[in-house]
Amino acid sequence: MSEAVGIRIVVDGRQGFASAGSLDRQVMNQLVEEARENLTFAERDPHQGIAAPDDVVPPNLDLSDPAVLQVTENERSSVAIELEQRCLSSDPRVSSVRSAAWSDGWGEFALASTSGISIHSEGGSCSVGVQPLAVDGDETQIGYAGDAARRPDALDLDRVVTEAVENATGMLGATKPASEQLTVVFEPSVAAAFLGTIAGALTGDRVIKGRSPFADRLGEQIASPNLVLFDDPTNIESLGADNHDGEGLATRKNVLIEDGVLSNYLHNSYTARRAGVQSTGSAVRSARSTPGVGIHALCLVPGTGDRNDLFAQIGSGVFVRGVNGLHSGVNPVSGDFSVGAYGHHIKDGVLGAPFREATIASTLQRMLLDVVAIGGDFEFLPTGSGVASIAIADVALSGM
Repeated sequence: MSEAVGIRIVVDGRQGFASAGSLDRQVMNQLVEEARENLTFAERDPHQGIAAPDDVVPPNLDLSDPAVLQVTENERSSVAIELEQRCLSSDPRVSSVRSAAWSDGWGEFALASTSGISIHSEGGSCSVGVQPLAVDGDETQIGYAGDAARRPDALDLDRVVTEAVENATGMLGATKPASEQLTVVFEPSVAAAFLGTIAGALTGDRVIKGRSPFADRLGEQIASPNLVLFDDPTNIESLGADNHDGEGLATRKNVLIEDGVLSNYLHNSYTARRAGVQSTGSAVRSARSTPGVGIHALCLVPGTGDRNDLFAQIGSGVFVRGVNGLHSGVNPVSGDFSVGAYGHHIKDGVLGAPFREATIASTLQRMLLDVVAIGGDFEFLPTGSGVASIAIADVALSGM
């Protein structure tokens, strides 16, 4: 068990902050003095201040399901063993399982301020993951799949086993693809990573600092008309759901891109003051940090039909199962995008041979405008994002 406390003091636009890993009253008294001392070294910022209640009503979600606290050690190990055995028996090419794991946790968070905010929340979640190793001759491939939920009985072990084994065996025989411009289909977790990068550029701190390719573009068409992107921590189906943000303000649904038009930026109280707008309830923080701006539960509006329908609509291209180097491969200021990728070719509307050691490249701005279709295979991921497969045209694929 771990605990932490942070104390933030703001006087005349100057901020002092101190934190510690103990809730002992004597320690907290010392932190107050440290925060006051740190205040004397801070520069004055007229926009600095404590968030004040804004009369938005919180969604009153019940996130404190105690089922995760009742899981025994034997039950945890039994699930991990079951995942391992089911992977081994599902396909003769699966020779071993690198890891099969169960994880769970519970946390409580309280915040009080002199502006009149006083909140408390608690909740937990559990997760599973498995890595099967597939072998065919001298070739080996490792797959992975996982799931997370607030209740143990909500974990989908069938899907985890199926996806993990398919990810391993499906990549056997993969080769480098030819270089060409084509349509790429991102599977949901890859789509979430791509859209998360976009949403990260739509936060008030990035926009104010001029470190976003979408700064000063509110009201402009920045994406295909079929894209609707929003942050909705009021949806209890998402693991990112919450009643309050990191400053104690009520969470709310914030539409970022509507029918391709940039409609909003995400703000905490500080960036909102600087921009002359209201906070969007998007503050994120831990007890050891001051409030930042971030995404809680990023979602898109899905299309219709299953993934095979999307492949049939595309006709030819590639299906990207995974990417690597995303954080280092995206320029947050220019929007240039270049990452490693692996997956399968799409030929005549069906999934074909696997490929690996490829690079996909474009710009975030161009890719948003080139979204040609969105799948109906919507799912909430362990990260809290709710996404579906996305097809993007005219992307450079580099291989041989």
